[in-house]
Amino acid sequence: MVRVKVCGITRPEDALAAAEAGADAIGLVFYSPSPRAVDSDSARAIIECLPPFITSVGLFVDAAPEYVREVLSKVPLDLLQFHGDETDAYCQLFSRPYMKALRVRSGDDLNALAARWPGACGILLDSFKQGVPGGTGEVFDWSMIPVNRTWNLILAGGLDADNVAGAVALCQPWAVDVSGGVEKSKGIKDAAKITRFVHEVKA
Repeated sequence: MVRVKVCGITRPEDALAAAEAGADAIGLVFYSPSPRAVDSDSARAIIECLPPFITSVGLFVDAAPEYVREVLSKVPLDLLQFHGDETDAYCQLFSRPYMKALRVRSGDDLNALAARWPGACGILLDSFKQGVPGGTGEVFDWSMIPVNRTWNLILAGGLDADNVAGAVALCQPWAVDVSGGVEKSKGIKDAAKITRFVHEVKA
């Protein structure tokens, strides 16, 4: 069964909508340039409203270790997600399991790239867009994803209810990650879109 993460959650009601739709995880963005960024107080309030067995994921981009530790002292995150140029050694500083996001470019050897983060519990593949660390809303060439891989694939990048079933069938990911594809506006989710997305993944 493919897992679903709904990222860029900014409101408790959107987190609850994701949980009620059957999502497995929610993502909280701790990167101030993002329109979906949250502060520690807001993030804690979102997590406190979650029912059991929903994983909370914190997303960071080239953050100072002190900032990550400050967030973790205030917000009970289950999993960390790194979207910048962080090394495996950096990612393992925080006593939490982590995922590493890679922005896919034409010609990339994804198995070789994934091997640079041996401590990662998953590798998230997103679309490359100059100057944008994630949340591009654009699909990359899924045929680049190696069939033979030893890492857990989390597929992101331009997914929505119309294309996710095809993406799952072709790529066989461990999980899919959606943000813009289930929104009314940046940072504001649409409960009906979340429900439809999760149904398409799990059907």
